[in-house]
Amino acid sequence: MHARYEEMYEAAVRYYVHNETMESIARHLQVSRSSVSRLLAEARRTGIVRISLASEVGSRSPAARTLSDTFGVTVHLATVGDAAATGVRLERVSRLAASLLSESVHDGAYIGAAWGVTMANTVRYLERRPLREAYIVQMNGGNNPQDTAAFYVGSILQPLGEAFDARVIHFPVPAFFDYKATKDAMWRERSVRAVIEFKNRIDLAIFGIGAIHGRVASHVYSAGYLDPADIASLTAEGVVGDVNTVLLREDGSWADIELNARATGLTPEEMQRIPMRIGVVADPSRAAALLGALRAKTMTDLVCDDATAYAVLERLG
Repeated sequence: MHARYEEMYEAAVRYYVHNETMESIARHLQVSRSSVSRLLAEARRTGIVRISLASEVGSRSPAARTLSDTFGVTVHLATVGDAAATGVRLERVSRLAASLLSESVHDGAYIGAAWGVTMANTVRYLERRPLREAYIVQMNGGNNPQDTAAFYVGSILQPLGEAFDARVIHFPVPAFFDYKATKDAMWRERSVRAVIEFKNRIDLAIFGIGAIHGRVASHVYSAGYLDPADIASLTAEGVVGDVNTVLLREDGSWADIELNARATGLTPEEMQRIPMRIGVVADPSRAAALLGALRAKTMTDLVCDDATAYAVLERLG
C-alpha cells in the first residue's frame, strides 16, 4: 500500500506540477500509459490531488464587487450567462461550491449542512479529501407528514461524510413541528440536546437558499413539508424563501414569522456565530430570497452565477 501511494504521489506531482506527459511518466515509473492514467484517477479519488475551480472574485467582476461591498461577503461567481439552460447553471455553481467547500474544510472541523435541491447537486461534485476527527452535522430537521425523508436527507449527508471521512450526525426531527409546545418539549429531550450541542460547535456551514416561487422548485415547498394553506399564509406574510427552513422576507426579517417558532433549522442569529457560512444559489428567480438571506447576514461567502448576481442588483435598484 505504501509503494502504491508513492507511485500515485509521484505521478500526480509530475503530471500536475511539472506538466510531464503521461508517456514520460510511464517511462520513468516503468509502467504502461494506462497504468499512469489509473494512478492519476486514484490520486484524485483518494484526495492526493484536489482540483480547484477558478472563480471571479471581488475586483474581477463588477457584480461580485458590488455585492461584496454592500453585504460584506466574499462572492465566488460562476460565469454562465443569461441564456444558459437551468441544468448547466446549476451544475457550474454546484461544482464551484463543492470546490470551495473542499478547500475550506480542515481536520477536526464541524461541518454544518442543510438539505435541498442545490445541496443535492453540490455533493455530486465533491473531491475526496480525508480529514481527521471531522463531523458532518445536519442543521435542520428533515421529516414531514408524508415521508420521513430519511433517504433524501441521507443522500446529501452521506456523500459529505464519505468525501471527508467524517462522522455524520443526523437530526431526526420534523422540518416543522405542528405545535410550538411540541418543539419546546423535544428541545428538552437529552437525545435532541446532544445533537444541538453538535450544532453549537459548527465552524463551517454550507446551504442553499430556498424560494417559494423559484424556477427550480425548492424541496421544502414541493415535497409535502408545507400544505397549500401554509404557503398561502406565508405569501400573505411577505415570506419569499428560507435558509435551512427558517423563513425570511426580502427585507431580511424573520423573527415575527409564526411558522419559524415551529421550524427546526438554525436561525440567522444562531448562524452568525459560525465563522464561515457558504450560501449557494444557481437561479435568478431566487433573487428575492437571496436578497433576504444576505440582509439577514446568514452567510460570509456567496457562491452563485452571474445572472443571479445581476438579478439581486436589479432588486437593489
